[in-house]
Amino acid sequence: MQGPKDGRDLVGSDRNSKTEIDAFLSAAEKRPVVATGRGRLIFALDATMSRQPTWDLAQHLQAHLFETAAAHGGLEVQLVFYRGFDECKASRFLSGGKALAAAMTRISVAAGHTQIGKVLRHVLEEAGNAPVRALVFIGDAMEERADDLADLAGRLGLMGVKAFVFQEGADRVAERTFRQIALLTGGAYATFDAGAAQRLAALLSAAAAYAAGGRQALELEAADKGAAAMLLLSQMS
Repeated sequence: MQGPKDGRDLVGSDRNSKTEIDAFLSAAEKRPVVATGRGRLIFALDATMSRQPTWDLAQHLQAHLFETAAAHGGLEVQLVFYRGFDECKASRFLSGGKALAAAMTRISVAAGHTQIGKVLRHVLEEAGNAPVRALVFIGDAMEERADDLADLAGRLGLMGVKAFVFQEGADRVAERTFRQIALLTGGAYATFDAGAAQRLAALLSAAAAYAAGGRQALELEAADKGAAAMLLLSQMS
């Protein structure tokens, strides 16, 4: 199945990665940057086969990103996902829940390995074009070199992009790496399970508050709604 209508491949197979990254950089430099005054958040999801229940859950809950952000200045969200054999795509930045929901409904999960490194490299490129305040990543596994991901996360941290990493399940390898990504970016890590819709909704709302209005907005969310925002704040640097 195709990704979002306006989606684009990020990088392809490792065999041609340098050429494809160079081409991606060249294309990124030519894209116009539009300043809107809204916060920008990249919403990245693992869409490999094990993720169907959580993909469906995230699809139902994504409107919380915009609902919360509206109170703190608004938000533009870009959807990024990976699945199958080296398929990793991104939508344009979207400014409403209906547009994001429409993009997500056109995507189905497919078996494949994780491609978290591609996601992080993409966020670096987007942040180089215009500020990105936060990355939200939802996944349950990690099948890549932890040191490589740590390097990319450190570079994101230097650019001021906070990673909010939400893990489904209790895979220990994934947990170690996800915690490290969050730590190196000055972001936060949290867990949930597919049956905990309310917890994931609260985590997404807290991340959206930060993306829209910075730490002050997240502090307001913590004072108003409590646990999820407080959890993120307690870890952030």
